[in-house]
Amino acid sequence: MTSRTLTLPLVLSLLLGCAPDPAVSASPTTTVASTGLTPLSSTEAAKLVAVGDPINAVLTQAPNVPPPITRTEPARLQVNLEVKEVVKPISDGVDYVFWTYGGDVPGSFMRVRQGDTVEFHLNNHPDNKMPHNIDLHAVTGPGGGAASTFTAPGYSSQFTFKAANAGLYVYHCATAPVGMHIANGMYGLILVEPPGGLAPVDHEYYVMQGDFYTVGKYREKGLQPFDMQKAIEENATYVLFNGSEGALVGDNALTAKVGETVRLYIGNGGPNLVSSFHLIGEIFDKVYTEGGTRVQENVQTTLIPSGGSAIVEFTVEVPGTYILVDHSIFRAFNKGAIAMLKVEGPENVAVYSGKEVDAVYLADKAGTGAAVADAATATASGTLSKEGQVKAGEALFAGTCSTCHQADGKGLEGVFPPLAGSDYLLADKQRAIGVVINGLNGPVTVNGKDYTSVMPPMSQLNADEVANILTYVLNAWGNDGGVVSAAEVTSVRASTPRPAGAAH
Repeated sequence: MTSRTLTLPLVLSLLLGCAPDPAVSASPTTTVASTGLTPLSSTEAAKLVAVGDPINAVLTQAPNVPPPITRTEPARLQVNLEVKEVVKPISDGVDYVFWTYGGDVPGSFMRVRQGDTVEFHLNNHPDNKMPHNIDLHAVTGPGGGAASTFTAPGYSSQFTFKAANAGLYVYHCATAPVGMHIANGMYGLILVEPPGGLAPVDHEYYVMQGDFYTVGKYREKGLQPFDMQKAIEENATYVLFNGSEGALVGDNALTAKVGETVRLYIGNGGPNLVSSFHLIGEIFDKVYTEGGTRVQENVQTTLIPSGGSAIVEFTVEVPGTYILVDHSIFRAFNKGAIAMLKVEGPENVAVYSGKEVDAVYLADKAGTGAAVADAATATASGTLSKEGQVKAGEALFAGTCSTCHQADGKGLEGVFPPLAGSDYLLADKQRAIGVVINGLNGPVTVNGKDYTSVMPPMSQLNADEVANILTYVLNAWGNDGGVVSAAEVTSVRASTPRPAGAAH
């Protein structure tokens, strides 16, 4: 990025979009125009008096964002937020008891104007088991509202605050044990718009990262309880955008068209991990660092602290699927921190030659995961069929094995052996299970040909996943059939030595 010296007025004018690009057209939900006003100082904003009758704040669930505020005067704004403890999927076939603001993770997005007087109502649903409260980082005052909103199940609390500082702020529960409440999903974002608003864009989206700690391993099926010791050790089972692996992939992906400008409001609920937020295939034109009023340009990856935020803006120039990740990269491909932005429109070969690689690069995360979830449900009820295993195994194979062994099972000559018609694979089922869970170093001879490569232990796979993948392989590409059970995988895993790190 080119180094330059920015004066405070110039920084503020960049934030407010005083000179927006006339080529960018705004959508109906983002038509507010910049007035050229600068954010007030917190002292000036605190002196403003609300005008008119109280109005209800518009709240939205992620990834949606409320429309920009077109009011020219501060208002008395009423926010009604309900706490709900709900069971929802955290991954395919895996459920978790989330504690939520508004029924989802992250909590409802709030959008207010600098200088507004916010009358905040927190309602704890009577079916909940725990007391909760809320600490809004946008609040100036002890506890950010936490002491004023400690609320038992079946009760409501209320307090009022002045939205004095412009910016994007995290809110979260601060009831003891604080870390547990946040780890169960109790966080969200509140945007305090400066009086002039933000520059118009075509799309605004709400994305929030969080780390989750379950007793079971990553993708271990069934209802998974919270693991306090893992949380204390900061050993996350999942790192997710918007509360689940499926929240922003496949049919749930964010969308845009070529030439459109996108603004992402990014938060990090934590409770522990810092996010290295990156959008594969794009460069952020602007980043409002830590959700404040400083603008940085041409940024590849931006750090978002636990309990912090950022606003990023960019224009999409070529079509395709763009991947949002935490670039602490094992979190992306082995803990779930992946989301998608699908862009439609004409190719621009002057910018990029074009080639879609979703199926291999994104693997099973590119699909819906319905077959995996169906198999988990059938396993729990004792009705899992061979056909169900094959369907689940096909989806998992795409995400675990197809890059090397190829989607058609033919492998790569001299490097990765074929699985289609493989005499090595089909001769010994126990050996095949052992190869998957313990790995294999070449050379190995398959169908009379030598292959020299390294297959790492698939320690990230659970017993049911190994069983389903192998059942699919045994019944694909003309192979002669067969079934592998999770019990067989468990037996092999328990009875054979494995390298350190393969002891899933």
